[in-house]
Amino acid sequence: MLFSPSADPSWNDRGFLRDFYSEILHQDTCQADTADGVALLSALATDDRVPPQHRFETVRLLFSIATVTDRHLAERWPDLPPHADPSSEARARQAVRSSTPDLLGRWAVECGAVRLALAGLAVVFPTARTLPALTPRLRVFTDQHSRGTDIGDYVRFVLLLAARDDNRTLDAVETFTDAYWRGTARGAPTRARALHLLGQMLTRVGPVLARSRAGDDTTAGAGNT
Repeated sequence: MLFSPSADPSWNDRGFLRDFYSEILHQDTCQADTADGVALLSALATDDRVPPQHRFETVRLLFSIATVTDRHLAERWPDLPPHADPSSEARARQAVRSSTPDLLGRWAVECGAVRLALAGLAVVFPTARTLPALTPRLRVFTDQHSRGTDIGDYVRFVLLLAARDDNRTLDAVETFTDAYWRGTARGAPTRARALHLLGQMLTRVGPVLARSRAGDDTTAGAGNT
């Protein structure tokens, strides 16, 4: 239906996708049917007929769904989120986990913005295979984007999370949130604070890459492994 001649050929944000994104994670809260909607998000994220900017948004939304519990914990600490639904959050997180290997398998054919979103998912669901692969896969970004830039800081923070060093992660969270980002309570768990920060950073890096010129190395498939 989405790709039929009667569908919106521009895929702009005034149609189905905007409404669907709002419903599946309404006010950043998982509901009973959020897990079921993950299947459509995953299908959109792996379909080459979907424009890159929308594939980025679908992967970013998958990241948001997978990190709802951690991000809300960091935001509300030491209180519990008032509208939390632990059962729905757990089901939705598992649904995203199940779809992540197929999403990561598209790394070589994806644009730079989608790769950055995939890197975020990789550290949410770390495995012995995916974590070591992040360093060579993200090298094109570290080579081209220095510290102090949105993309450069995001990529280096992803790699720090992949190293799984809680002390260094906490130091980085403190440094970044003091300088740029909406902070969280210092008493909240380190992982929760880190994923809250990573979500903010990911929201910003997509539009930055979208403004890059066509054919730039980070948007045209460079850095394959």
